[in-house]
Amino acid sequence: MEARQKKFKGIRKRWMVNSISVVLLIVLLAVTAFSIALAGYYYSSMSFELKGKAESAVSGGNISNKNDYLTYAQEYVTNRFGDQDHIQVQFISAADGTVQVSSYGMDESYGLSTGTAPGTPDIAEAIEKVETRIWTGSDPHTGEHIMAVSSPLVINGQVEAVARMVTSLRLVDWQIAAVIGIALAVGALILALVYFSNLYFVRSIVEPVAGITETAKRIAAGSYGIQIEKKFDDEIGDLTDTINDMSLKIKQSEKMKSEFIASVSHELRTPLTAINGWAETIQNGEVRDAEDVRKGMGIIVSEARRLTNMVEELLEFSRIEDGRFTLSIESVDIKAELEDAVYTYKEFFRKEGIALNYEDTEEEFPTIEADPERLRQVFSNLFDNAAKHGGSGRRIDTAIGREEDSVVITIRDYGPGIPEEELPHVKYKFYKGSSKARGSGIGLAVCDEIISRHNGTLDIGNAEGGGCVVTIRLPIGT
Repeated sequence: MEARQKKFKGIRKRWMVNSISVVLLIVLLAVTAFSIALAGYYYSSMSFELKGKAESAVSGGNISNKNDYLTYAQEYVTNRFGDQDHIQVQFISAADGTVQVSSYGMDESYGLSTGTAPGTPDIAEAIEKVETRIWTGSDPHTGEHIMAVSSPLVINGQVEAVARMVTSLRLVDWQIAAVIGIALAVGALILALVYFSNLYFVRSIVEPVAGITETAKRIAAGSYGIQIEKKFDDEIGDLTDTINDMSLKIKQSEKMKSEFIASVSHELRTPLTAINGWAETIQNGEVRDAEDVRKGMGIIVSEARRLTNMVEELLEFSRIEDGRFTLSIESVDIKAELEDAVYTYKEFFRKEGIALNYEDTEEEFPTIEADPERLRQVFSNLFDNAAKHGGSGRRIDTAIGREEDSVVITIRDYGPGIPEEELPHVKYKFYKGSSKARGSGIGLAVCDEIISRHNGTLDIGNAEGGGCVVTIRLPIGT
């Protein structure tokens, strides 16, 4: 029990680890991609806004010399620039990189006074490339996370100054972090939902399988026939049906095997008793009349023949079970083989008071590829069965005909027939049903196997008017 529990715990653990790992990876990738996209959107929006303001600042006035530039810069910062609450504007000298005019519209923690050099790469790049440059990073003076956009101011073909827009990213970073936190919380919720749904799903599989395994062990230990309650109409339900069916079939097989052993023991004991009895009687000289001796020897021969037939059936069954059953195929005149069997049994049945009638036909049958020895075995077994189980009708009819591409042979008796509930089982090995007639219960199983090996069919049913009819169909040309 402990080993089984560890096994299923292992299955549960592997299932959960594998499924949760995949979902966790997907969630992390999704949150990472979302975070990158969100940050990119915020930063690109801000850089676009700052770039527009910086370029507007350097193109908004009629500047022809340095004095005009300083006047314009002071006037722009004082009167034209309207976003001083969250953006700082700086006009920086291109000669030494120091701030000449600046505002403190937002947070003085990163505001630089005049004469101070910001020292960020966007300024030098804007002067060198003569184009607007964007830079994001930590301010060298304050450590504040900022975004700066520098646009060159060209006077008479020379870069005289740089208009620089600077804003803090602290609020933006906080907003991004908050949204990412929400995304992570949603991801964690999804992960939790997946975990608990998987836990329920695995439990709904593992626990029924554990119960089925326990029942299977009980069946293996000998509790044949026990059934598992079917709770699910799915693959687990199909497995339950299969185990239940297997349990019933094993029980039935064990029952038939026990009955077979008992039946064979009885069948062997009866002729052996007769043989031993008559042999000892004759040997001891207790029978002096020649007729009685002849009668006793006849019984010994008859019972010995019956024992031989039983042993042959058992050997055939053994060959079928272990795969040694083979056919010696040759061209066979099927009609001649049936007529030989009829001729052999007709006189024998007459002595028993049973009439064996053969319905002859003038129709010619082509030879078929078959094993004649095996076919004679089938005919003999079926005639014996007809006499054994239907001999009370004192009549057996047999006929041969053709239906399309098949030879059809029928053997009918006029006995009590077979109970309808037993018909589906009569060809099963060891099965004897309610019949009290002597036999091992494997003759029909061997016959069915022989006919099947010839690609034919052997059907058993009740005939109209009473009795049982066996129908053999063998293909022509195979």
